[in-house]
Amino acid sequence: MLLDHSRTKSDFKKDRTSENPLRSIAKTISWRIVGTADTIGISWLLTGEMATAMAIGSIELVTKMILYFGHERLWNMINFGKE
Repeated sequence: MLLDHSRTKSDFKKDRTSENPLRSIAKTISWRIVGTADTIGISWLLTGEMATAMAIGSIELVTKMILYFGHERLWNMINFGKE
């Protein structure tokens, strides 16, 4: 199955229309939940304090979204990989 998928040529237009934007938003949110849960777990393991771990996770949730937005905007200015 994986090999069959790799044999089919894909282009940006097809990729853009093959996934509903709402699905992309749902995937983004679910990934952010996984990432934040990981940060909270690691913080709790290292500090032994759930309140501290939750505080770190809360801050990380906001800062990573801001950083990701800036990262995407910067990549939009780079021509690498664009046709």
